[in-house]
Amino acid sequence: MKIKCFLFLLIFSVFKCLYSDAQSVALKTNLVYDATANANLAVEMQVAPKWTVELSGNLNLWKFSEGKQWRNYVVQPEVRYWLCDTFSGHFFGAHLFGGQYNIGKVDLGFSMLGTDFSKLKDMRYQGWFTGLGVAYGYDWIINRHWNVEAEIGIGWAYTRFDSYPCAHCGSKIDSDRPHNYFGPTKLAVNIEYLF
Repeated sequence: MKIKCFLFLLIFSVFKCLYSDAQSVALKTNLVYDATANANLAVEMQVAPKWTVELSGNLNLWKFSEGKQWRNYVVQPEVRYWLCDTFSGHFFGAHLFGGQYNIGKVDLGFSMLGTDFSKLKDMRYQGWFTGLGVAYGYDWIINRHWNVEAEIGIGWAYTRFDSYPCAHCGSKIDSDRPHNYFGPTKLAVNIEYLF
């Protein structure tokens, strides 16, 4: 009986949000992830007068030419505080994230804050990660249902991975190696539809 009551309240809450007069739910896609062939989707919902919560995820399972591999999935929940109205103007956020990856033969050619991304050209790394961060963003109203949003975040990530000598090799060089990363954790230019 408790499960039925919970499901009823959940469904009622979703329909109330979708059919209320004020926009309180947004469906969005990140153009930055789209440009890197990561399919992505996010849902954001108002939970209090100046507060929203967002759940975003992206997935990349594509195969690229010349043996390049950049497979991953990421889930990233975020809570936001809006300085004016929700879905309009400046906001600050705090996010968590986690996922898995399998990346190799990708020539990024730079190092940042202790992480050497140039090693991805000659090696393949497979592992998982988790972390947290803070963000700042701005939301521009285009019309009643469409907005454009920009956001940047910085934070910490912890990862454990296995390394391989090439993109398709099966023999491990190093196993279960930990690594800490501090730097950008979110970059978004979202197109959003508000209900």
